[in-house]
Amino acid sequence: MRDLGFAGKVARAFINSKLTPLIVIASLLLGIFAIKMTPREEEPQIVVPMIDIFLPLPGATPAEVQERVVTPFERKLWEIKGVEYLYSMSRPGMGIITVRYLVGEDMERSLVKLYNKVMSNRKLLPPGAGEPLVAPKSIDDVPILAVTLWSDRYDHTMLRSVAKEICEELKKGDNVAEAQVTGGLSRQVRIVLDSGKLAARGISPLEVAAALHKGNASSASGSFSGDNREMLVHAGQFLQDVETVKHLVIAVRDSKPIYLQDVATVKDGVAESKDYVFFGLGPAAVTKGLQGNPHKDYAAVTISIAKRTGANATWVAEDLMKKVEFLKGKIIPADVQVTVTRNYGETAKEKNNELPDILHRHPG
Repeated sequence: MRDLGFAGKVARAFINSKLTPLIVIASLLLGIFAIKMTPREEEPQIVVPMIDIFLPLPGATPAEVQERVVTPFERKLWEIKGVEYLYSMSRPGMGIITVRYLVGEDMERSLVKLYNKVMSNRKLLPPGAGEPLVAPKSIDDVPILAVTLWSDRYDHTMLRSVAKEICEELKKGDNVAEAQVTGGLSRQVRIVLDSGKLAARGISPLEVAAALHKGNASSASGSFSGDNREMLVHAGQFLQDVETVKHLVIAVRDSKPIYLQDVATVKDGVAESKDYVFFGLGPAAVTKGLQGNPHKDYAAVTISIAKRTGANATWVAEDLMKKVEFLKGKIIPADVQVTVTRNYGETAKEKNNELPDILHRHPG
């Protein structure tokens, strides 16, 4: 009989073995398990540590910031092993240095090394400079899900109030790293001082500001023990509502207290807007089940959610959408519409499902 060689003998052993079907079945099961359990991401999770360093220097020009703060720290940061690139930007009163490490460097170790280097060189900061701030950046800071609340009935203030409640509920998810609200108008107590009334009572605006600061504070004042128990004592409390603010004592004149409402107008209003979100309908709105006037821009707010590192984006997005559906009719009013404006998990799932077809068309 012809010599089969080493490869042929191995093949014949597997063909004749009764264990071969079991090995094939085990391999298939392991493959299915890997497909189900492998996290689905739209972009590959390549570890490239990037960290921002904020160096405040109030009152300085960009040229002064560059010469006195940014350049000295850049020289020191190059001493860190594993640093590949440094990017810097100087603007009035602030210097920003972005440190990028080599691919594959451990994020936590890189952050610790950088933090220690910055803090050990604080002596380089000129007089008047603020404390350095070290802030790491990663791909997981990018939101995987964004839902937009919009309505024909509610304004920016009411929508933000609803969105804040929804945001707090979504933050309770096990794999949610961060959730934030964009747009809308926040509630704010506005205080308008009356210069005439202040002058008549001999009170300066700085006294009013100091009184507000002291009145809106709470701190631990100690503790005492008794009957096998320890009681914690807190002094002061935060201002709860407009009436509390109005009756805040800001000074005492002729043994009589002067309240804030005596020298100012206190209103429960909204804060100045930092950003606005509007929602409009296009030609394809009907196919998506959206009802509204295509020629109108609706007041809206957007809730953005980022996941924890290593969590499956598809599963996290699906769990969050289930929770949003559950909140409809409870926290979300019936006349507030919810539209998904970004779903990273869904697009990652689609690309993952397309992969077998791509491999079939291009087996090489």
